[in-house]
Amino acid sequence: MAKSLIIVESPAKTRTIKTYLGDQYEIMASMGHVRDLPENGLGVDVEHAFEPEYVTIKDKSETLSRLRKAVKAAGTVYLATDPDREGEAIAWHLREALHLDGAKRIEFNEITKSAVTAALAHPREIDMQRVNAQQARRVLDRLVGYQLSPLLWRKVRRGLSAGRVQSVAVKLICDREREITAFVTEEYWTIIAHLTPETQATAFQAKLIARDGEKIKLGDEAAARAVEADLRQARYQVAGVKVSKQQRNPQPPFITSTLQQEAFRAFGFSAKRTMALAQQLYEGVELGADGHAGLITYMRTDSTRVSNEAQSQARAYIEAQFGADYLPKGERKVKAVKGAQEAHEAIRPTDVSRAPDAMTQYLNGDQLKLYRLIWRRFLASQMAAAVLEVMVVDVTAGAYTLRANGQRVIFPGYMSLSPDRQESEFLPPVKEGDPLDLQKLDTEQHFTEPPPRYTEATLVKALESRGIGRPSTFAAIISTIIDRRYVFQESRKFHPTGLGMVVTEQLEKHFPNIVDYDFTARMEGQLDEVEDGDADWVKLLEEFYGPFQRALDTATETMERIKVPAVPLEHPCPQCGKQLVLREGKFGRFVACTGFPECAFTAEEQTFVQKDEEDGEKAEGDAATPEAVAEHPPCEKCGAPMVQRRSRRGPFLGCSRYPECQNIRQMPGEKPREVKEPAPWTSVACEKCGRPMALRSSKRGQFLGCSGFPRCRTIKQVPPEGEYTILSPEEVEALKAKTAKKPTAKKTTKKAE
Repeated sequence: MAKSLIIVESPAKTRTIKTYLGDQYEIMASMGHVRDLPENGLGVDVEHAFEPEYVTIKDKSETLSRLRKAVKAAGTVYLATDPDREGEAIAWHLREALHLDGAKRIEFNEITKSAVTAALAHPREIDMQRVNAQQARRVLDRLVGYQLSPLLWRKVRRGLSAGRVQSVAVKLICDREREITAFVTEEYWTIIAHLTPETQATAFQAKLIARDGEKIKLGDEAAARAVEADLRQARYQVAGVKVSKQQRNPQPPFITSTLQQEAFRAFGFSAKRTMALAQQLYEGVELGADGHAGLITYMRTDSTRVSNEAQSQARAYIEAQFGADYLPKGERKVKAVKGAQEAHEAIRPTDVSRAPDAMTQYLNGDQLKLYRLIWRRFLASQMAAAVLEVMVVDVTAGAYTLRANGQRVIFPGYMSLSPDRQESEFLPPVKEGDPLDLQKLDTEQHFTEPPPRYTEATLVKALESRGIGRPSTFAAIISTIIDRRYVFQESRKFHPTGLGMVVTEQLEKHFPNIVDYDFTARMEGQLDEVEDGDADWVKLLEEFYGPFQRALDTATETMERIKVPAVPLEHPCPQCGKQLVLREGKFGRFVACTGFPECAFTAEEQTFVQKDEEDGEKAEGDAATPEAVAEHPPCEKCGAPMVQRRSRRGPFLGCSRYPECQNIRQMPGEKPREVKEPAPWTSVACEKCGRPMALRSSKRGQFLGCSGFPRCRTIKQVPPEGEYTILSPEEVEALKAKTAKKPTAKKTTKKAE
């Protein structure tokens, strides 16, 4: 009897699934998409219902060939690609490319034996509504990217590209930069009193909040010192005490965006790094005697839903480990995220009994960090709320009112999983009317600060809150805008490059819908409607394309050629202390001093700017500091620091006193470059300029070329042997000295009287 064939996306899944199903099934991987729109050309017939032209992806022919052979030998074929819109499209492309008329679609949210066998027991047809939603997104992105990019090439710089959702992400960063630039700092002062009850030695802090019952604002030092003087003379008394109990509920289990945010906050992982690690945990790891097993559910989800089975397992674990008091009284319901695919589950461990400490021997450091984060968040979400006692004490001091706040944990509940969160800052027992002694006053100056620049975590949160992008796209959006050089990261915060600002300004001017937050969010909503069967994908494209094409025609005629400005950096120049800027050069971006030409300091971009990490690499933390620039040995000619520079041949070390000192050196540890000997000069004179002809070589053989190249490009065949000689170094030096261009006196003309 022929084996059944299961086609998954990733090779890592094949081993895990094989462990559960044995030899009855052949498991193979498609390695992701096998077909896509062509790399060259639009690939969309805009005249005929936006029909896509799909071609086999480069390097996927061999994969398809192997799959075709397996299909011929198989009984039933199951398409087990990922349980989302993209996975559904991959299943459809496999069916079309392999001509699978009778293929069955299965999906599972976790790679466990029960989930896989349940999926095989309930196969279904490919969901064409999901497929059409994916096709609509792909075609939309192609229409924007392939028609906007050539315009940017002509008007800004060659090699640029624009994306539908990525452009909105860049605009978020540019808008924040404009807010920061326009922000006006204001001064303010705060006063905090350190007080003790007369019968106790424990001091507590109370902050000044009001004068004569009105909120007080101290805008300068004079006002603050005047109030401080009043407070030093005042008598302090408890005006009121309010004690209450508060419940603090746990957060819901992770979805894609919240996992990316928390992993960044806790460990500094980029969104890309987080998703790579989560993919490994989802696809499965070797667990010794337990074999290969998937540790978490599918990591691309916007749903906080948890299955009944997972809830029951969690409750049993909590009761056994913590006691019945740590179970919530009833089922905890979490408000669904707007537009979330509730058929999916939240990100959770596939088996909550696999505690992180037991996984230490099977996971590497970063895998364990992420697994512990997911495990704790899920288990906490199924535990009872924490109960806190909150105390608020109002204090009067003459005409002034001060307030102190404190709390303590009565019942830890879910906080038992994170002891560091069980903060207790309770106030000493006081009652209304109690006199208080002033120990000291802290009078401090502050300045309002502009809104913070986005980090990866806050950018994901901003995209999600505006309905821009979907769980599967956040990491790709961030990687794309970094790779396209529209933004960079300094101290882990996003800054727009000059290129990003210029392109955003032009898109705002000529294509306002493309970078409009609400328009992009509505488009995401319409794609969801296509998936739900409530909208037609071709009509969606028609409504978008008409106005877009008209805007494109207008922009082609009216957009002017744009110059890319430099972008200021936070770091000062290590040579002169002036501000550094990020410039666009012929060979890419580089860091330069604003003190040029007096200060000629330059450095490679990555010396100061954080680069996007590669898949599988650990996050490196903050960008390098200016001091790191001077870690190289000093210049052996003048003793000044050597700094890293870049040429078309790559990085090298150059003296920081350039151009006064032009000493250069290879980078430490770099393989020595092959030094090309200069072409030897011959006794044959150039027929055009009289300079000696040099003996050169090409792939076609030797020839004579003028030594005055590139000013003189004369070439000729090599004469027969004996009709020319190779000049000695002494003869060459003599000829160079003889033909050296002598300085000429400036011509002056006598003004006619």
